[in-house]
Amino acid sequence: MQGVVSLRGHSCVRMGVEPLKHAAPGSSTAQVPLLMWSSDSLPPLAPATAGHITPHEEVTAYLSSVFGSGSHTVLLFLQDKLSKDDFTLYGGVFGNKQESAFKHLEAALRSSSSVTLPALEWTGLSAIPTLLQDKLGVPPLLVDADTLSHLSINTSANNLLLVHLPYCSNSLKTCKEVLNDNDQIIGNVLSFLKDEDVSYTAMYTGLHPSRATAQAPVPNQQVGRTLLQIAEDDANPPIVYPESGSPCIMLWAQNLSVDTTSGAGWFDLAQQSHSTAGSMCNSTNSLLVLNYPNYTLSFSMSQRFYPISARNWFTLDQVQLRAFNQTETFIGSRGIYAPAEYSYRCQTVRSYQDALLLPADITSQWRLEFTDFQIQGFSLASGNFSYASDCAGFFTPGIWMGLVTSLLMLLIFVYGLHMIMQLNTMDRFDDPKGPTISVPQTE
Repeated sequence: MQGVVSLRGHSCVRMGVEPLKHAAPGSSTAQVPLLMWSSDSLPPLAPATAGHITPHEEVTAYLSSVFGSGSHTVLLFLQDKLSKDDFTLYGGVFGNKQESAFKHLEAALRSSSSVTLPALEWTGLSAIPTLLQDKLGVPPLLVDADTLSHLSINTSANNLLLVHLPYCSNSLKTCKEVLNDNDQIIGNVLSFLKDEDVSYTAMYTGLHPSRATAQAPVPNQQVGRTLLQIAEDDANPPIVYPESGSPCIMLWAQNLSVDTTSGAGWFDLAQQSHSTAGSMCNSTNSLLVLNYPNYTLSFSMSQRFYPISARNWFTLDQVQLRAFNQTETFIGSRGIYAPAEYSYRCQTVRSYQDALLLPADITSQWRLEFTDFQIQGFSLASGNFSYASDCAGFFTPGIWMGLVTSLLMLLIFVYGLHMIMQLNTMDRFDDPKGPTISVPQTE
């Protein structure tokens, strides 16, 4: 029976859900946590043992017992990424819940009948939404804070409400701030349902694991004590041109984030497939063109000889972004330069807030931000980056402030010591056997 969910005075479009996609081979150990609570009672579920990964079939069987009969209103809080390590890192240190980023979530779990699965087998982006859609027989309805106050729910039928929550990967905020905001959204949604006196079942999980956990098969594991080491994600290879033969341009960045006026927000191009069609290089100029779907990002570099330093230097003259039939240019020659035989590296290259890339059009609202950025357009002899010239100088503002303060205190100390050394003792005293010294009062 399909639920009727309407927005008073607002039109609403139901969100389609992709078919269930199975994980690629080798990713069977990927896992996400699943937290479930209800204003009514939930069927009991045996607690998972340490290290146990709950398979998709067990969750399917359990949800069949939860949504067996009657009408249900289900809330699905679906975060872009989530891992049980997020609760460990941001759930309060040593029981100090005042610092927790999940205050509303913890309060809901304490006051309701709840079930927690620390490690649910991740089988695809739409596994949980598709499973709930099959159990309830209704497609999910995407809701947010703006439309929440206009939401009207028919409790006599099944309803599936989907609340999308962001993660901190491409955000300018810290992870704790993003999770705090998500927790506030969860609290607002639950308060609304409580005010409307609607019985509900809520679930909180992630689209992706936020931290990949690599596990070797048990027969191949070493028996006995072993040194535990955190498994690091494999780094993406650098972008090179040409892709075959000896490269003449090389670029690497953890994030190539762009923000345009189309309303799409920050978008990370580094996670997308690309081509280098249109790139070129010679002894004096290099052009790296990265073609993405709907976006084109190009880096124009040049080198020249400077008599003062008696060496060649290269500069990143401009970065050009083409998207949505518009083009914006950002100038980098004033702040992004290095010796021609070196590469250039900077932790953050952005077009705002301590900008190294200056918009050619000061009225432009487009923004760029490159994280852990390294580029080289000349003198690539061995196919690897040369010695990196870092954007952070040795004398930072903090070092200069410390040196000036220390010098000022040293000058005060020297002046005080000089004044003390100029003090002289008295060389004339009263003789107790002779006449006393008299001073005429009339003078």
